[in-house]
Amino acid sequence: MQKTLELKSTSMLTVTAVLHSTDIGGLEVALSEAAGPEKDFFENDFTVIDIGHLSEDAVIDWKQLLALFRSCRLNPVLVRNAPQHMQEQILSNGLALDEIAAQPRIPPQPAAEVPQEPQPAPAPVQAPPVEVPAAPAVFVDTPVRSGQQVYAKNADLIITAVVNPGAEVIADGSIHVYAPLKGRAAAGASGNTQARIFTMSMEAELVSIAGVYSTNEAFAATVEKGLPTQIRLDGNKIRIKPVNGAM
Repeated sequence: MQKTLELKSTSMLTVTAVLHSTDIGGLEVALSEAAGPEKDFFENDFTVIDIGHLSEDAVIDWKQLLALFRSCRLNPVLVRNAPQHMQEQILSNGLALDEIAAQPRIPPQPAAEVPQEPQPAPAPVQAPPVEVPAAPAVFVDTPVRSGQQVYAKNADLIITAVVNPGAEVIADGSIHVYAPLKGRAAAGASGNTQARIFTMSMEAELVSIAGVYSTNEAFAATVEKGLPTQIRLDGNKIRIKPVNGAM
């Protein structure tokens, strides 16, 4: 019988869930067995969903799948090996894309015939610069509670109260938290690498910009709480510095 799911421990995030099937019934059985009779084995562990073993034409009901993971106390935050046609749907469901694996899959190409005479290489075509329109802003004036998700689609997100542990704030633009950031924050969710995250006190569980992420395990020892902080993307790395520090 073909397995439907593999659960693996990782160093960056706690669990990687490798899907071999999109059958919700089969996945529910596998997850329930792993979570135990009381579904208390996991403790809202950060989870990467790896879909690299699925076929290109696989159809995933993301809302149902995420609800299933959360019912077993797993907290999906990232998707690995996502094909290009799925990425917009994944982002719209509040998940980030793995910065390395979130590349379009290229099918193997047949070997080309060698021409009899060398041909001059075509001149490279410069892609026109993409202009990012100024984004509107979504304002949140109340604390974001554990388990709550706030998503600013095609906009910046401005929060004037604390983002509690277990809460998720997501924006296609930048995120400004004029209070402690203790939960998870994902800016540039639709791929805007220029987006940034600002907070009055950096205490986050996870931060992500355009799919590139870093967890508290990685930055806790080098980030001082209680200082205004900004998070931005530098190549393929997250940079976290005080607002007045050199970036």
